[in-house]
Amino acid sequence: MAHEKLVVVGQGYVGLPIAMRAVQVGFDVVGLDVDTIRVEALQQGRSFVEDVSDDDVASAIATGRFRASTRSDALEGFDHVIITVPTPLKESIPDLSFMQQAADTIGPFVTPGSTVVLESTTYPGTTEELLVPALENASGLKAGPDFFVGYSPERIDPGNQTYTFVTTPKVVAGIDAASTAQLESLYGRLVDTVVPVATPKEAELTKLLENTFRHVNIALVNELAVYAHSLDIDVWEAIEAAATKPFGFMKFTPGPGVGGHCLPVDPSYLSWQVRRTLGQNFRFVELANDVNDHMPDYVVQRVMSGLNKERKALNGSRVLAIGLSYKKNTGDPRESPAMRVVELLHQAGAEVHAVDPYVEDHLTPGYIHVVDFSEDELRAADAVVVLTDHDNLDYDLIASAPGFVLDTRHRLGGRRESI
Repeated sequence: MAHEKLVVVGQGYVGLPIAMRAVQVGFDVVGLDVDTIRVEALQQGRSFVEDVSDDDVASAIATGRFRASTRSDALEGFDHVIITVPTPLKESIPDLSFMQQAADTIGPFVTPGSTVVLESTTYPGTTEELLVPALENASGLKAGPDFFVGYSPERIDPGNQTYTFVTTPKVVAGIDAASTAQLESLYGRLVDTVVPVATPKEAELTKLLENTFRHVNIALVNELAVYAHSLDIDVWEAIEAAATKPFGFMKFTPGPGVGGHCLPVDPSYLSWQVRRTLGQNFRFVELANDVNDHMPDYVVQRVMSGLNKERKALNGSRVLAIGLSYKKNTGDPRESPAMRVVELLHQAGAEVHAVDPYVEDHLTPGYIHVVDFSEDELRAADAVVVLTDHDNLDYDLIASAPGFVLDTRHRLGGRRESI
């Protein structure tokens, strides 16, 4: 019996979990990616995403219904395509070149009755204004009458064991009623709950709203942390106390900044679109950007101040950075504020050593001395700064380090200085 063919374009933190789930529910799946190293790893049964194990990939391959490829002809005969390519900011302007390339690649293989879904984060209007024309031009077919198109914002949270791809509700919207019904049917086989909305624009805005909400609230507590420290108030105790209120409050915590493929990017997409189309400034977003973007500078100032109290200069001091990824228990360094902190420390003349059991060495700048976590490293450091609080580190040992210690995640429970 022939299985429906699903191609997932992009095999990163979003695309690979989708591909694995699709194999589990019975699709023939192709994981398409331009990264030859990534594809070769998958072909050998090796995963580079924490939420997907090597065994998961090997099991998918063993079914005979999963293969990874860099070849565009792997799209031949597809029933469904899900696009999960990066959509970064380039000099503060949305870079949709990867999505455009994907659309141009997919277009010639679109046939009557096939479905194309965009999951990549973008500004409202992208699906209908950019994706649809590209697919129509390359295929010679008409979206709607001939094939289905829609948008479904990704909601992958790396390392989250409670809300996975399967258990997190999936928002979907097609360019017409038939496309929406097709997306509901497709994702209904992949996830537990599907939430249809009226048009792709609402679905695109949903993603931006979710992350702008987080971005603004993180900026609020970050700015609060800066002023609370100057006023000699324990902001962490205040946050925990406020979190006991069972209504009207949601807990957000300070940190060294924001990172990953969403928070530093998504709100700026929204701000850019508002400015471009309406000529207005999205003041909340731009203020939040300003606060969060400057948190790494504040962390470095705090390290410098701590060393000064010990009659040491940051220039020439040995600083041990704990964690480089943007999120604990993952190896994703994209837009990581920890990376910005170590860059600033290096620029100030510090000798930077770093511990991160998840981030691959080749993803770290050459000026960082990547080391294993050890008591010797802690004792040799003039200053230790906890930037990403991975669970598999000994925080009692970190708290006992003889030098200055700054804990930007409050993982030490107030035993040493917190942000």
